[in-house]
Amino acid sequence: MDTFRTQLPSFDLPKKLIRLGELAYNLWWTWQPEAARLFSQLDRDMWERLHHNPIRMLREIKRARLNEVLKDKDYMDSYKRVFTDFDAYMNQQDTWAHRTQPKLASHPIAYFSMEFGLHETLPIYSGGLGVLAGDHLKEASDLGLPLVGVGFMYAQGYFSQRISEDGWQEALNNPLKFDDLPVNLVVENGKPLSVSVEFPDRAVALQVWEVRVGRVPLYLLDSNVEGNSEFDRLLTARLYWSDLDRRIMQEVLLGIGGVRMLRAVGIDPAVWHMNEGHAAFLTLERARERVAKGETFEAAIQKTRGQNIFTTHTPVPAGNDEFPLWLIDKYLAAIWHQLGLTQEQFYDLARHDQPHGQTFSMGILALRFSEGRNAVSELHGRVSREMWHFLWKDRRVDDVPITYITNGVHTANWMARRLRLLLDLHFGAGWMERLDDPELWDKLDTLPPQALWEVHQHLKRKLNFYLRERVRDRWIVGGFHPVQVVSAGVLLNPYMLTIGFARRFATYKRASLILSDVERLLHIINRPNMPVQIVFAGKAHPADEPGKQLIQKIYRTVKRAETGGRLVFVEDYDMNLARYLVQGVDVWLNTPRRPMEASGTSGMKAGLNGVLNFSVLDGWWREAYNGKNGWSIGEDKQMDSQDTQDAMDAQDLYSKLENEIIPLYYDRDINNIPLGWVERMKESIKTVTPQFSTRRMVKEYVEKLYSKALE
Repeated sequence: MDTFRTQLPSFDLPKKLIRLGELAYNLWWTWQPEAARLFSQLDRDMWERLHHNPIRMLREIKRARLNEVLKDKDYMDSYKRVFTDFDAYMNQQDTWAHRTQPKLASHPIAYFSMEFGLHETLPIYSGGLGVLAGDHLKEASDLGLPLVGVGFMYAQGYFSQRISEDGWQEALNNPLKFDDLPVNLVVENGKPLSVSVEFPDRAVALQVWEVRVGRVPLYLLDSNVEGNSEFDRLLTARLYWSDLDRRIMQEVLLGIGGVRMLRAVGIDPAVWHMNEGHAAFLTLERARERVAKGETFEAAIQKTRGQNIFTTHTPVPAGNDEFPLWLIDKYLAAIWHQLGLTQEQFYDLARHDQPHGQTFSMGILALRFSEGRNAVSELHGRVSREMWHFLWKDRRVDDVPITYITNGVHTANWMARRLRLLLDLHFGAGWMERLDDPELWDKLDTLPPQALWEVHQHLKRKLNFYLRERVRDRWIVGGFHPVQVVSAGVLLNPYMLTIGFARRFATYKRASLILSDVERLLHIINRPNMPVQIVFAGKAHPADEPGKQLIQKIYRTVKRAETGGRLVFVEDYDMNLARYLVQGVDVWLNTPRRPMEASGTSGMKAGLNGVLNFSVLDGWWREAYNGKNGWSIGEDKQMDSQDTQDAMDAQDLYSKLENEIIPLYYDRDINNIPLGWVERMKESIKTVTPQFSTRRMVKEYVEKLYSKALE
């Protein structure tokens, strides 16, 4: 089959800079600081104005500026180094996967996810699940794994957030212009490749876009195809429709359409990895393929189950998509006949008795028809085994076949460039290839405290400058009340203890825990000679009214005159803002109601930059905390009463801030360096970077799950 990508669009570039166009279409540049600087140094103001979009930049920049760059020896030397590294990377044969997992070389891994967070210019992610998926792809590329991603090309991206003067979240949809994005339409014989998914009353056609993530291709399905109805063309327009009809159709398109798309492009995966249950219908499509060749459904499932892997990310049943049986009947009636099943037999595949009636559970479907099953932290593994014990009633809870692989983050993507340069000097060249080696990090003990503190202060100043410029840009656009200007961070001080709280605003994350006693909080932030400032950021799902009310509650406190501008809410949290925050605050605050945080990853990004975590002992922090690399909130247990737990956690939070964290930060030596604080920063970097990197995580997936699927 003659399937291939369209040729990369051309740019009007001088011959000696022609490869900048090639680089713009491979997201490898997003985790290579020197590669990113090839774009930013062309025109820093334009780079910021275009929100770090190299494709738009190469289209809009004046030829005269490019001719100037050709005469800049430093720039041209950097250009040569970047493309020498890029070519070596793309052509490398001696990768980790090649050396240690030769049997994977010809056995692709298909990684399905509803969202992928790769860069802010491609807003097809909503939060941690998507950013984890993006980091998974980047690390798979670094390790040389033959992995391919499958997701959706959301025409409207994810919403932009605006906060009204009264603190209410407003959602703005921003239709994407695909020509400005690092995506290319997949074509077959000169025409867009198309696959079809049948529903009982019609078929929906899907076209396919490809994103290059280093060595890894990501294929994105798109229903905005001529011939589909207007309703069907919008199915892939938006992430996480609240409308159940659209939601179930999306998941059919992802699971079934994703399998058919991979077949169409000539990829035959040996491992099928579902990142959450949204893609669980792929298990049935793979079985249907064998039933169509004459096998029974039972035999088909037996032969396909061993290659399916399911990662669960939620510690509550309600977090798994479930659909009423009548909706299954409406959209999947054609499938059970193709599987050789009756209606009741099909329902039984994932039937779940709920107080409000029977449902079809995507989590149950994925668990039953996958041999590899994992949670995303040690505690989450325990919670998951208890939660799904009813599927294995003949076993003890501890023997329920759900293991765990704790999440990680892609170090090269999240570590500040200035810190990487410092570690280059201290560790020597090539340390990034050994970043999951704990022995490497013992050398950090000899790093001069002043060197690390100077880097951290630089990153804090950078955050403060960035937030001020965001406020300026937003004010110019209009609709920004003067009080909102103060509330957005213009009065922040880079030399003051700064706490960051940024994540999705869901009620279980208890964003308002620190507001439990507002008068005590005001005393804390306004301490003479030891003040504190707190930066909040995050979005609530547009349909999550309690989440939006949480934002409003925080925003109304932020606006109070007594805060003196030391409480801040920064609107429109995205990957770009996240980088500034996890690199530029002093403390990363996390207050989930235990054990609701399956893992969490934002604190890992902060920790590897020397930012100290101050968190409930839930998810990953329960494994990472050692008493010297940050602080805990509450105890390693949960109370029977949520109110009791909230009250105890709030009291512990305030007490540790007042008696431990603030005094330690302001305890300085003669050179104004907080030596005790810097020791904790070193301990954070030493413990978080090797253990909570995607380098360790993806290797564990390979060794614990992917390799077993090939046996």
